[in-house]
Amino acid sequence: MANVKWKVDPTHSEVQFKVKHLMITTVTGYFSSFDLVAETEDEQFSNPTGVVFTADIDSISTNNEQRDTHLKSPDFFDAANHSQLRFEGRRYENVSGNEYQLHGDLTIRGNTKPVTVNVEFGGIVVDPYGQTKAGFTVDGKINRKDFGLTWSAVTEAGSVVVSDEIKLHCEIQLVKQG
Repeated sequence: MANVKWKVDPTHSEVQFKVKHLMITTVTGYFSSFDLVAETEDEQFSNPTGVVFTADIDSISTNNEQRDTHLKSPDFFDAANHSQLRFEGRRYENVSGNEYQLHGDLTIRGNTKPVTVNVEFGGIVVDPYGQTKAGFTVDGKINRKDFGLTWSAVTEAGSVVVSDEIKLHCEIQLVKQG
């Protein structure tokens, strides 16, 4: 049997990150332009291979234009020279029930590091239009400095402006192709 191909449904998916600001509140950001493709051995999403996620840096939004411009600058993502971030899944491992870990390589600003994210498999359904869809909740953490996002500042009182730890949260709906 040929592998089944899946592609993200961007209208029913979201990709967000959270970072501590001044170590007292959390700022949430989103990527509005992203893609994800995967292949599986069957329609039950067993043993996915070829998992590739990309996000366009210029689509970053934190609901603050000045901050978004700073995030796209060489201080952070350097969108002019690194237009996308990329995650390539290598191994999908069942932890328990519908809980999985996806191990792969994340590339930001030309820096590639191994990353493991937690995946909750929501199941597979056929929507009212006859499309087969699979749903996932993905959570993880990275250290931004591992990827060359090293800008830092300290307030006059000695507080760190932006934390090193970035929390990732994605709601992903995939559509079976073909």
